[in-house]
Amino acid sequence: MARPLYVETVICADAGEIWRRTQDPECHERWDLRFTHIDYAPPDRGRTRFRYATRVLPGVVIVGTGITVGERARSDGTRTSALRFASDDRRSLIRAGAGYWRYVPTGAGVRVRFVTGYDYRPGWGAWGVLADRAFRPMLGWATAWSFDRLRLWLERGISPRRALAHGLAEVVLRCAAAAAAAAVAPWWLAAAVVLAAVGLPPGPTTPAARRCLRRAPDRLAVRAPSTLEDLEAP
Repeated sequence: MARPLYVETVICADAGEIWRRTQDPECHERWDLRFTHIDYAPPDRGRTRFRYATRVLPGVVIVGTGITVGERARSDGTRTSALRFASDDRRSLIRAGAGYWRYVPTGAGVRVRFVTGYDYRPGWGAWGVLADRAFRPMLGWATAWSFDRLRLWLERGISPRRALAHGLAEVVLRCAAAAAAAAVAPWWLAAAVVLAAVGLPPGPTTPAARRCLRRAPDRLAVRAPSTLEDLEAP
């Protein structure tokens, strides 16, 4: 059975501002690599329905729908957001799923643990189960990379577009350095350059999935909010 996805980061920013940039659809689609466009319907009885689109290839856009509910006034200071999502697009590997966001004050100044946990049922029958073995780790990486992109936006003021440009430029520079070394340097130096290009950590202004926690440190972290249990399918 596939393991549910979990990602956690610590953001040094006001909890209200983190909430805004994650709950406002125009802000959300700017930093989250998993979505190209998100459109919210007007709230109804505390619930908000939405439609999302993801461009997976030029000219290929996967669409789906979801429903979400947020909780901002918990007595312990935490905030939660639960959602269910689904897609009837036959090209989508994700058929239906559910998850949550949790915003947890750490008590150490303006520091918030921003946590997500989610799982989904793949489509495509038996082929989908096999494809998901490769797709799920990629989706987990994209979630963690996006969380760090959000952190840079909130902490350093680096816009999501600029953070993406930094990431692409760094990949190009690393590949160019490795290719140049392989072409002209002795094998031992070329090997050292290639290892450095692969192993050195990204720069401080470049988003990096490795900066996020990918396994839950405790049971409390992975416990879905109670609002998810009462949330109907989209």
